[in-house]
Amino acid sequence: MKNIYLVGFMGTGKSAVGKELAKLKKWQFLDLDELIELKEKRMIADIFAKNGEAYFRKIEKNTLKEVSQQKRFVVACGGGVVIDPENIQVMKQTGMLICLKAAPEAILKRTSGCTHRPLLNVKDPKKQIELLLKLRAPYYAAAHKIIDTSKISVKQVVSKILRLIPKTK
Repeated sequence: MKNIYLVGFMGTGKSAVGKELAKLKKWQFLDLDELIELKEKRMIADIFAKNGEAYFRKIEKNTLKEVSQQKRFVVACGGGVVIDPENIQVMKQTGMLICLKAAPEAILKRTSGCTHRPLLNVKDPKKQIELLLKLRAPYYAAAHKIIDTSKISVKQVVSKILRLIPKTK
């Protein structure tokens, strides 16, 4: 196994879990959205506002392909990376794909006050979360494993992942 890809909706703990998992495995941690922001020299919200979601998804796909060539990376992916079947294929071919999920209430609590999340800058964010979760559910289901993070700590999630993945040297 080359890499571990963490997918799931925003606020499910991908970055926090990814950092802790990488530290314990002595691998590199990479946040795909942060890498995109570095490459584009602007925030994701800016990309969405000025160029739209389609442009962002194209950059996301190209960045994922570059990252997939690496080894021993724990990659926290943006919440919508899974809506492109090619992205799912790339992740499954080059590592283990783990989906972190959480209840809409937990996601709302974790993301409230985050203005940098363009998809939640709407009148009724909880309704938006529920809608997007429903739309993305079939894509998230393509993951090798799914872990509900609603009521467990980062350390508990990491512990579950470590039990799922084959031991590597």
